[in-house]
Amino acid sequence: MRSNSNSKNTNASLNARIQKKLLGGECDFTLDVEFNASPGFTILFGPSGSGKTTLLDCVAGLTVPQGRIGVGERILFDSRTKTDVPVRLRSIGYVLQDLALFPHLTVEQNVEYGLAHLPRRERKDRSLARLREFRIDHLREQRPSQISGGERQRVALARSLVTNPCVLLLDEPLSALDAVTKAKIIDDLRRWNSDHQVPILYVTHSREEVIALGERVLVLENGRIIAHGVPHEVLTAPLQESIAELAGFENIFEASVWLVHEDRGTMTCRLPPKEAGSFVLLETPLIRAETGTLLRVGIRAGDILLAISKPEGLSARNVLPGRIISVERRDVVVFATVDCGVEMQVQMTLAARDELKLKEGQQVWLVIKTYSCHLMRK
Repeated sequence: MRSNSNSKNTNASLNARIQKKLLGGECDFTLDVEFNASPGFTILFGPSGSGKTTLLDCVAGLTVPQGRIGVGERILFDSRTKTDVPVRLRSIGYVLQDLALFPHLTVEQNVEYGLAHLPRRERKDRSLARLREFRIDHLREQRPSQISGGERQRVALARSLVTNPCVLLLDEPLSALDAVTKAKIIDDLRRWNSDHQVPILYVTHSREEVIALGERVLVLENGRIIAHGVPHEVLTAPLQESIAELAGFENIFEASVWLVHEDRGTMTCRLPPKEAGSFVLLETPLIRAETGTLLRVGIRAGDILLAISKPEGLSARNVLPGRIISVERRDVVVFATVDCGVEMQVQMTLAARDELKLKEGQQVWLVIKTYSCHLMRK
C-alpha cells in the first residue's frame, strides 16, 4: 500500500500470498490489490473470506506480504528491498471489532496507554483532547464495564487516534451498535478527520454503512478488487452477480435475450422456467446484446409491487400473475415469496400485508417497472 496523509492523492498497492490451513489441509490465499486512498473513508466491502481483514493486517504489519506498503514518502514495507518497519513504529491506528480495551484500566488510562513515552502533562493533554472530541471526557474515571457499548467504541477510537496515526484501520467497529449510536459516532469520526485528514480504511459487511460512510468503496472477492468507485454507483448498478448479492438484490435470475426493441429502448428477456413448457418474459432496459445472449437479471424485492386483482392502465411493462408460496415477517418488513413461473421475493410493509390479507396459495399479480430490472453479463 502506498499512501500520503499530506496529499489529496494517495497511491496504494499491496500484493500478498498467505498460506492457511483449512480443515487439516493447505489452502493458498492470494491477496493481490492496488488502489488509491485519499484522506477520508475508503470502504472495504465484500463477503467473509474475501481478504478485507488480511489487507488491514498487512498495512498494520501483523501479516507479512509480498509487495510494497508506504505512507507518503515513507516506506513501511518492501519485500524487494527487505524493508519492514516494526508494528510499533508504523504510526497506524487499528480498531478491531472486539475493541480490546483493558478492563482493569480507566477510560483515561486506556486512551493514554500508547503515550507512555511522553511526559505526564502531554499525555494528559492529548488524551483529554481526544476524549472531548468523542464526547466522553465525563467518563474518564470509569472502567469499560461501567459504560455502554457505544461509549466503549468511542474509547477505542480515542485510544487509536491519540497517537496521531497517519492511517486509521477500522475492522467492522460499529457492527454491534444500533443505528442511532452508530450515526453519532460516524459524525464524530468525520469531524475528527476533517481536522486531521488521514486515510481511513473501513471494513464492513453492511451496505447501509457503505452508502452512509463511503466517499469510495472497494469491493473485494477472493483477494482481488472486483469493483471500485462511488458507493451509490457501485451498489445500485453492479456489473457482477456477486456484487448484486452484496448490494441487496434479492431476486437474481439467469436470462437470455429474446427480442430487441430498439425503437422503444427496451428488450425482452426470457427467464428459464421452473417447469418444462413454460417460461417468463421480462421487458428490460436495452443494452448492447444480440438475441440469445446469456445474462443475469437482478430485481430488488422492494422494487416490486404486489396486487390482489389484475392491474390495468399502468406504465409498468411487466405484470406477472402468480401465487403466494409464503409470507414471512422480518423485523418491521414483510417478504412474500411468489411463484410466477420463477420464485420472486417481494418486500412490503406490515400495513400492506394486513390490508391485502395475504395468505399462502392466494392469486396475486406482480408489477415490475422496466428500469427496476438490472442487467449483468453472465
